[in-house]
Amino acid sequence: MSWTRPTYRLVDGERIDGAWCHVWTKSCTDYYLADLFVYADGAIRCVSEMDLPGLRERLAAGSIALSNPERPVPAPAQSGPRWSARYPEPLTDEGFVGEVRDEIESLNGRPTTFDRCWQAIRRYMHEPTEDNRQSVRAAYLAIPAHRRVYVLGDMDLQDIPLRKLVTDHGEPVGGDGPVATAEMHREVLEYFQAGDRGVQRSRELYGMLHADDPQGAGTPAITSNERVNPPDELPERLDSFVLRNEFPATFLYRGQRYPTVLHGYWALAAADRADHDHIRDAATVREAHEVGGRVPLRPEWVLVRTAVMAALLRAKFTQHPELAQVLVSTGDARVSYTGISESPHWTDRGPREGRNWVGRLLELTRAEILADRVVNEEG
Repeated sequence: MSWTRPTYRLVDGERIDGAWCHVWTKSCTDYYLADLFVYADGAIRCVSEMDLPGLRERLAAGSIALSNPERPVPAPAQSGPRWSARYPEPLTDEGFVGEVRDEIESLNGRPTTFDRCWQAIRRYMHEPTEDNRQSVRAAYLAIPAHRRVYVLGDMDLQDIPLRKLVTDHGEPVGGDGPVATAEMHREVLEYFQAGDRGVQRSRELYGMLHADDPQGAGTPAITSNERVNPPDELPERLDSFVLRNEFPATFLYRGQRYPTVLHGYWALAAADRADHDHIRDAATVREAHEVGGRVPLRPEWVLVRTAVMAALLRAKFTQHPELAQVLVSTGDARVSYTGISESPHWTDRGPREGRNWVGRLLELTRAEILADRVVNEEG
């Protein structure tokens, strides 16, 4: 089955995480497609509530089916020896119950049958004794049969190495394959060890290619929210509000003084020089913004506006060391710049809207300030 997340339900105000998949349910004499929801507390819902024993009963009674009984899918014709087959076993009702049980374990952060099988494999690799091999066998057979081919994540061999390992000496692998021997089991052990070596090489390569990435967890993201009534002058106490474009901090850019980044942005956007000066000298941020939004803008302003914003932010923070220090104190945190007054191009409005370019440019400005400090220290 193909499971989809996230989903959840609320119980007495507590969120219970879940997952869901499609099944077929019977109404009178007809079957129709329905969603089956599984939750971390073991509850299952498909039309009505049930638990694992209830699911097993409904599967046996035919009120829930894993495919449309009115349009049965023919089983694929088997060709070649069964022991080396690279296709999954057929999905059965009991196998599906086992899959649901695994979903519940996963939702609770507990080991699934896949996880327990890999734990047993690790123990066998560390100490290849007969007892540990039998543990691998038990863990492998505990996996729902239709999912066993996926446990190793090997696109070429599927679970064939495990089929060999769990077969006792002198017995045919899969019932119709070669007889299992100690040498065969040693070859399987080497297969797992080679896989580990390959993973280690990949990790080393990844570490080399990404050597400039931060080590460990980064600084938590910060959110810069718009304020309804921004101050008209520099406040005594500086906080994260200094990141806002409406924050009062006069700076010089190309021979002109602007009281805020928003003043500078909309003044430079204006096509007419008189409009530029009017916006530059506006008494409030709101006035500067509203006037700038009404006057004709420079041709192709939309193509250059991001670079202009970057230059204005750079001027603001490099000319006000106390503001730069607040920005630098955010470490490597992602900056989420929210608000509704500025365009979604500049603001973060969730996953479906907003490009957060001011947030990105603040992070760039922060990096430039730190880079200048590093260079000056070395110089």
